[in-house]
Amino acid sequence: MSAQPTTMFDLTGKTAVVTGGGGVLGGSIAEGLASAGATVAIADVRLDMAQAVADKIIAAGGKAKGYALDVFDRATIEACNTAICADFCQVDILINGVGGNMGGATTSPDQSFFDLPQDAMLKVIDLNLVGGVVLPSQVFIKSMINNEDGGVIINISSMNAFRPLTRIPGYSAAKAAVSNFTQWLAVHLAQEYSPKLRVNAVAPGFFLTEQNRFLLTDKETGEPTPRGETIIGHTPQGRYGSPEDLIGTTIWLASDASKFVTGIVVPVDGGFSAFSGV
Repeated sequence: MSAQPTTMFDLTGKTAVVTGGGGVLGGSIAEGLASAGATVAIADVRLDMAQAVADKIIAAGGKAKGYALDVFDRATIEACNTAICADFCQVDILINGVGGNMGGATTSPDQSFFDLPQDAMLKVIDLNLVGGVVLPSQVFIKSMINNEDGGVIINISSMNAFRPLTRIPGYSAAKAAVSNFTQWLAVHLAQEYSPKLRVNAVAPGFFLTEQNRFLLTDKETGEPTPRGETIIGHTPQGRYGSPEDLIGTTIWLASDASKFVTGIVVPVDGGFSAFSGV
């Protein structure tokens, strides 16, 4: 008899690591995984923010703990993995949730493409791709390989991977690389190690966060910028995403409900990627 829908999405007994879990989107994902039964290790460069999310989960009856992790420092990633395995025996789910853009890597009337600083571009690419996805994958997956039931890796891509957006070349390039790396890693792990190791990605549409607020809203008035108005006009559902909009897709990808799904990138975008504008 096949599994019932209620049990297919159950994450009870699983340990999930959410990097960047102290942020708005990562924190919401962490809370969602906990609501599905997972024990959640929230890893963030700011331990206080990670523990604040963990405390919220604990207050709601879940199991969680905060950990310090800096994706620009491999030693902290390794220390985090060691601590989590010591506390919870093993890692079953890895959410690579660290990412973001920065003003220095964004074109504007005051900064042309030709003036973009190399260090800013490299930092955005490192934050979203190398440090944000590749290094944590190397460290955490190595400890997941021998799991009897395999493991799940979920990366955070972006709409930029489908349709590059104006003004943010570094972020767009990095997220396109995240999608490509997701597919590569899915094949590599299944062929070289275990078909029970699955790798997928979620590509959020437009969620109003601190990283993009300066592009989408006017600093003085809080009203939408022309860019923000264009985004809403090209999103058939007519709104920005809410953090909780990522939870259902993440639980699906993390659970046995998607056990024959690997190497895909799922848009969660209110229809943005489907709309041609006419």
